[in-house]
Amino acid sequence: MPLYDPTHPTTGSDGDGCVPGRSPQGAERTAAELSDPSSRSASEETSRRAPGPGGTNPPGTAPASTTPAKRRSQPAPGPRGTTPPGTAPANATDAPAKSRGRRALWLTVALVATLLLLALVSAGTGAYRIPTPDVLASVQHRLGLGGAPLDRVGESVLWNVRLPRVVLALLVGASLGCAGALMQGVFGNPLAEPGVIGISAGAAVGAVAAIGLGLSFLGNWTITVCAFIAGLVTVGSVYLLSRNGGKTEVVTLILTGIAVNAFAGALIGLFVFFADSGQVNQITFWQLGSLAQATWPKVLAVLPCALAGLLIAPFYARRLDLLSLGERPARHLGIDVERLRLSLILVVALLTAAAVAVAGVITFIGLLVPHLLRMANGPGHRFLVPGSALAGAVVLVAGDLAARTLAQPAELPLGVLTALIGSPFFFWLLRRTRRKQGGWA
Repeated sequence: MPLYDPTHPTTGSDGDGCVPGRSPQGAERTAAELSDPSSRSASEETSRRAPGPGGTNPPGTAPASTTPAKRRSQPAPGPRGTTPPGTAPANATDAPAKSRGRRALWLTVALVATLLLLALVSAGTGAYRIPTPDVLASVQHRLGLGGAPLDRVGESVLWNVRLPRVVLALLVGASLGCAGALMQGVFGNPLAEPGVIGISAGAAVGAVAAIGLGLSFLGNWTITVCAFIAGLVTVGSVYLLSRNGGKTEVVTLILTGIAVNAFAGALIGLFVFFADSGQVNQITFWQLGSLAQATWPKVLAVLPCALAGLLIAPFYARRLDLLSLGERPARHLGIDVERLRLSLILVVALLTAAAVAVAGVITFIGLLVPHLLRMANGPGHRFLVPGSALAGAVVLVAGDLAARTLAQPAELPLGVLTALIGSPFFFWLLRRTRRKQGGWA
């Protein structure tokens, strides 16, 4: 008997991918029986029939090979309108993504509407009251869209005092919120904020040095420029001190930032010690954070840095999502982690140094705003980064409105107000997270 006989029903070649001692037809029939229980009884009934003449199939039955293989591999259909057992609906995995997308859209619309409303209310509220319709009419008149101008005092108050302050609060809040989201993504830690790597402390040293030494080589721009340059220099120093063997680890960056913050605090203390009473008051007021000195030149000073950082940051959203999986998985997925971290730290330094230079030290915006958005829409950075900019602008415009209206005619320092509100809220957030996780261990 030959080694392979195509007419023999019980032998087969191992090279054909079949089980030895079983023909291709037999293997197909077995697969069909395993995948379709209803066909098992039919096959058993067929096997009990006597073969026809010449090894042919019994009358009324079709050869096994005439049934399409695709049909045999499919599960038995369920009742009409139902999904066969063991299979998931085609759109089951798309439902959560669509839900998050709709939620992100509604959150964006709500944030934009809230920001516009707060800007209008803030522009008309103060010691000199301007009704909201008059504010809109004056803005339309300036834009050449109709409307009517206010009286001389109203126009001066609105365009020289209120609107520069509102626009500056919007830019500073957006910069701090976006920088906080980027920092938490870079470090993979929800407790990270721009001040962790010494940006705020370094900018404060530059401003305090300019005040304490009586520098005025750039006129009114001296303090702002010194604070901005000192913030960038501090970030560069922290990054260079953290590098080892061509790499920068997150833990080393954080620890170096803590040391630099302590050193910056000591330098500020020295400048305060040697300053006179007038300089001490100016230093203290700057450190508390305020937008009271807002002018259009200050808005133009922070505008290029803020716009550059806010436009660049969303392009890193996908890479931040991959980095959240861990450094090693991100590298396997093609992410240059070191270059990504350096680029994002530079963007954060640009945003934070510009904001601190014109507004002083304002805390908790970059820490709490990304937390709130994660609670509302999850950790995806495609919405989190631009959403944090919008939410940061909303929080700071509202905070500045409260700072100058809660204790009229006096004005509360904006940094003090954000710390007073942010600290209890952050404490509640920590307790909530701990309770949900069952502890920190």
